[in-house]
Amino acid sequence: MSHVIIGTGPAGVIAAETLRKRMPDAPIVMIGEEPEVPYSRMAIPYHLIGDIEESGTYLRKTAGHFADKNIELVQKRAISVSAHNHQVTLDDGQTLSYGKLLLATGSTPMRPPIDGMDLPGVTNCWTLADARRIIAGCQAGDDVILMGAGFIGCIILEALARRGVNLTVVEMENRMVPRMMDEKSGRLLKKWCENKGVTVLTSTRVKAVSEDSGSKELVVELEGREAMKVDLLISATGVRPNADLVDGVVETNHGILVNEYLQSSDPDIYAAGDVAEGKDFSTGGYSVQAIQPTAVEHGFLAATNMAEGSESLHRGSVNMNVLDTMGLISTSFGLWEGAEGGESTTLDDPGRFKYVNLQFADDILVGANTLGMTQ
Repeated sequence: MSHVIIGTGPAGVIAAETLRKRMPDAPIVMIGEEPEVPYSRMAIPYHLIGDIEESGTYLRKTAGHFADKNIELVQKRAISVSAHNHQVTLDDGQTLSYGKLLLATGSTPMRPPIDGMDLPGVTNCWTLADARRIIAGCQAGDDVILMGAGFIGCIILEALARRGVNLTVVEMENRMVPRMMDEKSGRLLKKWCENKGVTVLTSTRVKAVSEDSGSKELVVELEGREAMKVDLLISATGVRPNADLVDGVVETNHGILVNEYLQSSDPDIYAAGDVAEGKDFSTGGYSVQAIQPTAVEHGFLAATNMAEGSESLHRGSVNMNVLDTMGLISTSFGLWEGAEGGESTTLDDPGRFKYVNLQFADDILVGANTLGMTQ
C-alpha cells in the first residue's frame, strides 16, 4: 500500500525523498494541485526582481527528478480523506489508498473582509500564478499599494521597490513586522524603508476598494486618510493553515495537532510544515511555525517515522525569523517578547539603524530581537 503525501512544498518534497531513501521499494505518491512542478514560495521575490527565471524557484532543478526516484507526482486537488478506509479522494473522483498519509498542505493567504478585494486589480503574492499577474500589472512608474507589512509583506517589499514602482505600504498595526519585532525595532525599520523611497503608513486600515470607471485604476479608501488611486493592490495580510481537508477527521486547533512523532490524532496520518501545530521548543506548548526551516525539519522527521520501525522525536521548533528588508537585516529568536518574570537588556543606536534586545529567564538567554546586526 502506498505512502501518500498531500502537498508539494519543501515539507512534502523532503518527506518524499526521505521515504524513498528509507523504503527503496515502497510506492510513494505526492499530490499537488498546482500545475507547476514543486517550487519554493520563498524564491518568488527573486523572480519578481528578475534575478531568476521561474525555473529558478523549482525545488529540484533536474527534469524528471521525481520520476527518476520512482516518486509519483499527481497534479490534482485532494478533496477528502477517509481515515476509516485509508483513502484520499481527488477532484476527478479518483481514490488513492494509503498505508501512511502525510498532510503537508501548507497555508493559504487570508484576505480581510473588505469590499472590492475580489476586483481584478487585487492580487496575493503567494503562487507563481500570482507572480505572473504582478509582473504583468506592475511596471516601473506604476502606483502600487502593498497591504500588510508583516513577514510576508516585507519579503516582497524590496522586490516591488526594485521594479521601480511608486510603492505605498499600508499596515494596520503601529509598526512594521509586529509579530517578530518590538516597537522600537519595528519603527526603526519603517524609517529605513522611508529613507529608501517607500511610503509606509502604519496604524492605517484599508476601508474599501473600488474601480474608477474612467481610468480603470483602483480607488483605495483609507481610514483617516485621503483615498488613493493605484494600478495594483497586493494583499499580504497573513496566512492560515490548510487544515480544512481533514476537519472532523483528525484533531485540529489552529492547525493539525501533532505529537512528538508528527502524528495526528490518527496514528496513520501525519502532518508537517505550515499546517502542523507542533511542539514549540521555547514554551513547551504547541504552535504553528510557518517558516521553511521548520517545514524541512518536519518533513524529514515525519517521513522517518512513517518508515517502518522508525521513531524519531520532534523536540520542538525554535521560533526563528530572519528578514532582509531593502538591505537591513532584522531577526527574532525564541521568546523575543520576553518570559514571565524575566529580565531584558537593550542596546540601541538608531542613527546607525542598529538595535539589540535580549530576553532572559534567570541567567538563561531565551529570546532576542535585533536590527542591523548580522553576527
